[in-house]
Amino acid sequence: MACGDDTCALIFRHLDPLSEGDVAALRSFAMETELAILLQPGGPQTIEPLEPAELKLDFSIPDYDITLDFGPSDFIQVNAELNRAMIHHALALLQAGPEDRVLDLFCGLGNFTLPLARQAGHVVGVEGDMALVEKARANARLNDIENIEFHMADLTGEVENSSWLRQAYTRILLDPPRSGALEMLPHLAATSADRIVYVSCHPASLARDAGELVRVHGFSLIAAGVMDMFPHTGHVESIALFERDQ
Repeated sequence: MACGDDTCALIFRHLDPLSEGDVAALRSFAMETELAILLQPGGPQTIEPLEPAELKLDFSIPDYDITLDFGPSDFIQVNAELNRAMIHHALALLQAGPEDRVLDLFCGLGNFTLPLARQAGHVVGVEGDMALVEKARANARLNDIENIEFHMADLTGEVENSSWLRQAYTRILLDPPRSGALEMLPHLAATSADRIVYVSCHPASLARDAGELVRVHGFSLIAAGVMDMFPHTGHVESIALFERDQ
């Protein structure tokens, strides 16, 4: 399932060809429910709309006058209302202004990066999936945001020679996968950034990385909390604020 503000799509992965009756039933279901139906006979690259023939998915972040386009298999936060609240809270903690240069790691298609660019002087987003990087760049153009740049990099690998890492930063935001961001912590500490906001979908990896930032890399944990991004499950989204020790 992939839902934007105006459209919900159901993707059916089928390992055998569908019969004409199956296809007709799915088309009828799409028209009755106003859901978009897509078929996936193989990997994610094989996803194609069935009904309607064309599909547009997007979601808005009204507080920052931003609309983000995305594809049916792209990663987005599944809880739109909580995502908007999370963005607002994370940016309030980061306190980026026109004088700040911000690094946004694991940036995806720009969920935090583009709102940050409305506040900061310049923002650099880094993501490991080139397709998402291209969509983030397209979203920047869609929203007429120019004080922004995006790069592709494996953030669990060697990044020492990356041009984006040699830039000066005053603020850092990161939103890694469940495995966390342990490999990036020494690089973050080596920047001039004095404030880090860490968004996490896995409290255990956040706790591990928080310990490293505090015990090894000279930061203090200032605040932390959780958001119930996934109601009726055991999962939460966590947010922590770190400041460099003086």
